[in-house]
Amino acid sequence: MKCSVVILNWNGAAMLRRYLPSVMKWTADEDTEVVVADNGSTDASIEVLDEMNKTAVRPVRVIRLSENYGFAEGYNRALEQVDAEYTVLLNSDVEVTEGWLTPLISYLDQHADVAAVQPKIRSWVHRFEPQKGMQAVERFEHAGAAGGHIDYLGYPFCRGRILSYVEDDRGQYDSQQQVFWTSGACMCVRTRIYKECGGLDSDFFAHMEEIDLCWRLNSRGWKLICLPESVVYHLGGGALPYESPRKLFLNFRNSLLMLYKNLPASRLWWTMGARCVLDYVAMMQYFVKGEGKNAQAVVKARMAYHQMRGAYKQKRKENLSLAVVKFPTIIYRRSIIFDWFVRKRRTF
Repeated sequence: MKCSVVILNWNGAAMLRRYLPSVMKWTADEDTEVVVADNGSTDASIEVLDEMNKTAVRPVRVIRLSENYGFAEGYNRALEQVDAEYTVLLNSDVEVTEGWLTPLISYLDQHADVAAVQPKIRSWVHRFEPQKGMQAVERFEHAGAAGGHIDYLGYPFCRGRILSYVEDDRGQYDSQQQVFWTSGACMCVRTRIYKECGGLDSDFFAHMEEIDLCWRLNSRGWKLICLPESVVYHLGGGALPYESPRKLFLNFRNSLLMLYKNLPASRLWWTMGARCVLDYVAMMQYFVKGEGKNAQAVVKARMAYHQMRGAYKQKRKENLSLAVVKFPTIIYRRSIIFDWFVRKRRTF
């Protein structure tokens, strides 16, 4: 099998009905399979899949996991049952387009030094057909846009999205470009390399896990590329709303764990000190805005990080021992937070 497109589902029957038909329609290759890994759903997800498979020309393969293992471990367990050369990690709330997969596979076939690629990711919510005499304007989607980057303090951003500001797609990022991270919403990765690098960190449960994986790939000498000739549409916020305290907690905690796992000793402690200051500044901002639960989420995230750090010493030791690049040059050497608030930078 050349490629397996793996969709992780948890209680997403409505998502499957809405988005899976596009994947089945535009992934009709004899050497490619569509797989839905069900994370112990308790809704009608399995019944929906059974019904869709009855009339499908090429049925979806269903992997049934016994419980909800979260995004990270759910994918890891699903990929234990995948032996294709390439695997696409595809969110259940993504609508693909005609020809979306061909550029991703072709690029990996032709570039042996590239571990993973992603398409241009546009917002499904803002997708619309232009009225007569009007030009269509598409918008990038928050989780991936035209390729992910990260600053030296561990804050992620994208071509097309910095912090909360998301750009319209007017062709400004239509060039192929090396990126630091490829989005977990739609990432085409070499299956062997994914497994050799340990896959997604299951202790993250969800959020930031693909950036952590990409850091390992970068440190071990692999390149990651965004290919804008491939386009998909992502709903976003399908599991948790962007302002959810739970999502905020996971993002802050996992960002700190990622830094601890991957930063060389020469950068670790001063970076973590700077993050401590900035995290508490963020907490105070939430408090002043009357968002008490979000403020609490930041504090709880830092407490959870300190509780988990001891268990991460072995992961850190392993990552640094296997790194051929101690601090990848593609990491943005400025602070995106400073650029945003002081330099008023809104585009990358």
